Amino acid sequence: MQSFTKSLKAFSVDGDCPVFPRLFEFCSNYTGISLQGATQLKNKICDIAINWDAGLHHAKKLEVSGFCYVNDIVIGILELFKYHPQVLYIDIDIHHDDGVQKAFYATDQVMTVSFHKYGNYFFLSTGDMYEVGAEGGHYYCLNVPLWDGTNDQSYKLLFQLVIN
Repeated sequence: MQSFTKSLKAFSVDGDCPVFPRLFEFCSNYTGISLQGATQLKNKICDIAINWDAGLHHAKKLEVSGFCYVNDIVIGILELFKYHPQVLYIDIDIHHDDGVQKAFYATDQVMTVSFHKYGNYFFLSTGDMYEVGAEGGHYYCLNVPLWDGTNDQSYKLLFQLVIN
């Protein structure tokens, strides 16, 4: 059991990403739903696909983080690449989309835009406005850090200015 626990910790499966009964089924379900949404988008079955139970954007290729075990967003974007050479990903979660950003940081195939709380030791402490992508992905990463006190009106205005 100790070697199993040690193996799990190597992938950060501990703390905010505990093992629980039916974890594999949980990950398979939310990832499968996102993959199905991407498939329906690429096949033009729908214009919008929403998975209310997912968007687990902190998971990385070899690391779980922030209650995120599998990055269903990255998997969905990879599915979209089969028919779309470029994807725009907009994240409006309170936390930075570090896993999605890391997956596509050096490519121009995905532009990531993240609106998130930033500063004062808030979870992650990533997503600085100077993180803009690297190599071929330079300027394909846009972080919009939000400070305490950002209200609905200022958020909406900022969102419209950035996205439009």
